[in-house]
This record gives sequence, structure tokens and C-alpha cells, in this order.
Amino acid sequence: MTQQNPEKNWFGTEAVTPTEKTRKVIGVFDSVAPKYDVMNDLMSGGLHRLWKDHFVRKIRPRAGLHYLDVAGGTGDIAFRIRKKAGADCKITLCDLNTEMLSVGRDRAMDLGYAHDFEWVTGNAESLPLQDESVDVYTIAFGLRNVTHIDTALTEALRVLKPGGRFYCLEFSKVHEPTLARIYDAWSFHVIPKIGEMVANDRASYQYLVESIRKFPPQKELLKRMETAGFCRCRVENLTFGVVAIHEGVKI
Repeated sequence: MTQQNPEKNWFGTEAVTPTEKTRKVIGVFDSVAPKYDVMNDLMSGGLHRLWKDHFVRKIRPRAGLHYLDVAGGTGDIAFRIRKKAGADCKITLCDLNTEMLSVGRDRAMDLGYAHDFEWVTGNAESLPLQDESVDVYTIAFGLRNVTHIDTALTEALRVLKPGGRFYCLEFSKVHEPTLARIYDAWSFHVIPKIGEMVANDRASYQYLVESIRKFPPQKELLKRMETAGFCRCRVENLTFGVVAIHEGVKI
């Protein structure tokens, strides 16, 4: 039988307790929050914007639904959903990190969305929401930082209504050998240096690179979604598997 939550004892490549991992992840995002969006542009060459656009198009946002964006503190996904669905929907942003939520609130004010969202500090493993209260659950570049991924998947299923949809956008595994070598070189040798120069924080970006390599590859995550209880699970690779969109439905 496959071990549940095998990532709980790893912070990147460092062996830790689950409590230490959660604390360290909070510390990382406390540190990177002010430069988070700038660093995303530099690390991905701006591709993260195209990935997120495609992700939200796939969701097909529309009015009248309750959207929950987990680990969505800076608002990138929520703002895109709001733009497409209009004002007649409910959007809840939930993030473990108060600094990331603060950045998101400031950005919402700048966009004229001062009262359009519900901002919640919470853990993906124990969401502060009622059972079967959400139509669409999204998590973008956040699941790999969760201490207990299987627990978070079960929580996602709990808060979704029957027929509710789960969408995860996350870094994944590149299978083409030459591209994989280039990607590894960029990740391990360039990204931490950019983090040091721009955010004055090499260690946090070293962890972020390591966390990508520790995250389950595409087919493994599909199996874990199915084990959690999701149906019609499927995956779409973007940019040769640099990132992937996983989706499932609660029946």
C-alpha cells in the first residue's frame, strides 16, 4: 500500500518533522511575498502569466458560483476568475501566509476590487469552510508546499459540492531528456542566484527549486487524487511538462 503523505518529512531535500516543514514554508513565503510577482516573471520568463491564463480558461468561470482559491494569497488566479465571471459570484482566497494575503489585498485595491473577495487565513489541510459549500476549488503553485498533500486533497473533496470541480496548476516532471537537463541547469544554478540578487534570499528559492523535484509526477498525483475520492481525473501538460494542470470532479 502506498504511504500517505510521503512528503511530510521533507522541506526540499532537508529531513524535517511535519511541524517544522509547515513552519519553514510559512517562513519562506513571509520572506518572498514582497518580490513574489517580480520573481515569478524572472524565473519563468513571463510564462507563468500564460500558464495561469490557460488554467483559468480551462475552468470556464461564470456567474453564480462559489470559487475557492487555495494558496492564492497574491490574487493572480482569483483576479482572473473575477474578470471572466463578473461581480455576481463569490470568490474566497485562502492562504496559510498572512504576508501573501496582504500583498493580494493591496493588489485588489489597486484593481478596484476592494470588496469583491473574501480573504481567509487557513491551511489547505483543514480549510475553514463548510462541507459541500464550494463549486470550484483551485490551487496554483501551492500544492507542492503543503505538508500533507493527501490530507489537502481529501479536504478539497470535503468542501466541494457534488459535481464540484478541482483544478491544480503546479510544476511537474519534464520527460524529454535534453530539455530536462536544460531545465535542471536553469533551476539549480540560475534561479537561486536570481533570488539572491532580486529578493536578497537565495535559500528560499533554493527550497522552491528542490520542492519542485520532490513533488509527485503527473501520473502519481492522478492516482492520489483518485485515492482521495475524485472522479474523471485527468492531466494536461504545459511547456513539455514543466507545469501540469490536474483536474477532477466530486460525484
